[in-house]
Amino acid sequence: MNYHELLRNVEDHVNLFYREHADASMFYHDQSHVLEVLENTKRIADHYQLDDRSFFIVCAAACFHDIGYLVREAELHEEKSAEMAQEYLSGIGVDEADIEEIKNCIRATKMPQSPKNLNEKIICDADLFSLGTAAFKEKTKLLKKEMEATGNSKVDGITWRASSISLLESHSFHTDYCQLLLNKTKAENLEWLNNRQKKKLDKVAKAAVVPIVENAANPGQDASAGVVEVAKVFKPKRKDRPDKGIETMFRISSSNSLRMSVMADNKAHIMISVNSIIISVVLGLVIRNLEDNRTLLIPTIILLLVNVTTIIYSVLATRPRVTGGTFTKEQVADKSVNLLFFGSFYNMNFKEYDEGIKRMMLDRDFLYGSLTKDVFWQGKVLGRKYRLLRTSYTIFLYGIIAAVLAFSIAVAFF
Repeated sequence: MNYHELLRNVEDHVNLFYREHADASMFYHDQSHVLEVLENTKRIADHYQLDDRSFFIVCAAACFHDIGYLVREAELHEEKSAEMAQEYLSGIGVDEADIEEIKNCIRATKMPQSPKNLNEKIICDADLFSLGTAAFKEKTKLLKKEMEATGNSKVDGITWRASSISLLESHSFHTDYCQLLLNKTKAENLEWLNNRQKKKLDKVAKAAVVPIVENAANPGQDASAGVVEVAKVFKPKRKDRPDKGIETMFRISSSNSLRMSVMADNKAHIMISVNSIIISVVLGLVIRNLEDNRTLLIPTIILLLVNVTTIIYSVLATRPRVTGGTFTKEQVADKSVNLLFFGSFYNMNFKEYDEGIKRMMLDRDFLYGSLTKDVFWQGKVLGRKYRLLRTSYTIFLYGIIAAVLAFSIAVAFF
């Protein structure tokens, strides 16, 4: 199935549909929003190197995910979008299994989002990508304007900011790519909203003091309304726990270390594969004919030494280091063991490990200390991997140049 051709047909169809059904009240959910979500989807999908089928599924879902807004009430638009996607995709010969996955991706964008696999996570993050970008401020104004236009009523600024704050606080990006890329700016957007809300609430509180004082001077008037309003304004807020930021920091650090480790392993595997192929070719073709080409002996030896040395350093970069896999009660008592690393406990029985982990969970310093050790030693391992990998690539780079020069000299002068 030619998924590239199918995707072009879907994009053309959806763009034409939005132009033919343009709605002046859609300030946010318009054609530009669909194009942005599609672009974000392709960006995330490229990061995860999706195959042609999965790439088509998430991009088709991005094209159709909000099309239901043009023909149905907002609360039901996901289901209508899924129906319209099925109707069109069936007509152009898309498999039923692909259509069902596209519909599931569209339904997953319904708030609160509930993605169940990578494809659904990608479309969910692409849809709310702007929460973690500088464009959020403008986007939230457009969405407010759209809700006022479609609902034929003014939305109070304080109420709107409260709902936006609630959304940002409850929302989490589902893919590690978006978490690493967008969480920092999303936190800044939340801080911006909270600051604006505080200023507006302070202003309202000051304005509410005047009628209360006047009512105090005129007992005949009902002061209860003003008192209630001020009470609401000055209702103490629960401060954000610092634990949340700490946990986010550890989660991002661990995720980033894991991603860098996978990248290092992939680079090492590339070097091993490339050099293994070169060695196979040299052994199979060049060495067999050395009797007739004695002048190629030295360049061949240089090339083989370069390939073997490169492979050795690449293997060392991926070679795991195994520890004893045990810990003692004394180590748990003095908090010197990292119970989050498998190398500390894989030779222990469950009861001993369970006792240690429960004690760690009850001790904040022990818990965060273990997380700190885990991030630190991940960094040490990554440093060793990338140091060996750099050596491997350096040997390969200059060694190949030397080998090619040696072959050229041998052929040209001998």
